[in-house]
Amino acid sequence: MHDALEEGTGLALDFDKLAKIGRAGHQVVPVVLQDADSNEVLFIGYANDEAFRATLELESVVLYSTSRDVLWHKGASSGDVLELVEMRVNCEQNSLLYLVRKAGTGVCHTHDADGNTRDTCYYRAVADPDTLRFS
Repeated sequence: MHDALEEGTGLALDFDKLAKIGRAGHQVVPVVLQDADSNEVLFIGYANDEAFRATLELESVVLYSTSRDVLWHKGASSGDVLELVEMRVNCEQNSLLYLVRKAGTGVCHTHDADGNTRDTCYYRAVADPDTLRFS
């Protein structure tokens, strides 16, 4: 399933993701992770209060995994740590923007055709309502 989802060209958006988070009772806010130098959006994650505070303390990204129900220090196992440059909050205080710098070689947990960690989780573009293309 993950191979088709993460490496395929069929579009299968999870429109139920936020409802799943709510049904599970997770108390989180979305976090947009953006490269501080290139302004490229790397991926979107979630932070609970503990992850939020740990990120500030460590000056390194810590997120909350809604699927595994655990804190996740980005890069702790892969080495692809994201150093926090600045943390911003939106006007309604219901989402965060983390400006980060890569301390490793990539960002995404997936790999390109050469086996390298991808620089962003947004590595495919929508071609039409059913199809993706690698960008």
